[in-house]
Amino acid sequence: MFGLKLTVFVSDSLYLLVFIVVSIFLALFLLGVSLILVTQNLDSEKTSSYECGFQPFQDTRQKFDIKYCLVAILFILFDLEIVFMLPWTQV
Repeated sequence: MFGLKLTVFVSDSLYLLVFIVVSIFLALFLLGVSLILVTQNLDSEKTSSYECGFQPFQDTRQKFDIKYCLVAILFILFDLEIVFMLPWTQV
């Protein structure tokens, strides 16, 4: 009686193990192929400043403009207000 349950458990676990091994192999294979085939060319667009206004690859201890933090805080505030209003839209 217990032998049948153990056999079913082992066969189900074997499917899961095969799925995990195949998915890890596929992920590593695709990562390796992309690293081999793609060339990494830096241009002015990739090395330009981002939304924060800093030039990349400089000292990290430089002064930071507070307006970027304020915009982020306002975005989170209004985003949370919309989330709390969603139940009213479902009525």
